[in-house]
Amino acid sequence: MKLTLQTDYALRALIYLGVRTEGLCSIRQIAQTYRVSEGHMIKVIHRLGMGGFIETIRGRNGGVRLGRAPETIMIGAVVRYMEEDLSLLACMEPGGENRPDLCALMPGCRLRGVLSQAMGAMLGVLDQYTLADVITPHERQRLAEKAE
Repeated sequence: MKLTLQTDYALRALIYLGVRTEGLCSIRQIAQTYRVSEGHMIKVIHRLGMGGFIETIRGRNGGVRLGRAPETIMIGAVVRYMEEDLSLLACMEPGGENRPDLCALMPGCRLRGVLSQAMGAMLGVLDQYTLADVITPHERQRLAEKAE
């Protein structure tokens, strides 16, 4: 499974904000640090704000910061929130099991169950880690270098 760019950028933004805990950060700073489009980052930040992962402060002296402690932000929760569709196959989409037109093997296909189990295992691993767990000294050092 490949995560969308939205999720990739969301995780990067959270790591950045988890390292930069003093004051507010600008979306431009985050986008420039990771060399991504500011327009894309604006959309990601908006969505993260709607999900309560970050706080956004508008205005001249505004910016963004984490909405809660890094130890409470589960990576699995971020992925579930940012990914609009975690279905690996069309038949795994909501209601897909009732659509025999999607596959000649429906409804008795075992592949569906195997892939569903694999997705559950991946999310289960992501649920074991918080934002704090993925912010290592390496990330701290690299992001400090970028700020200079």
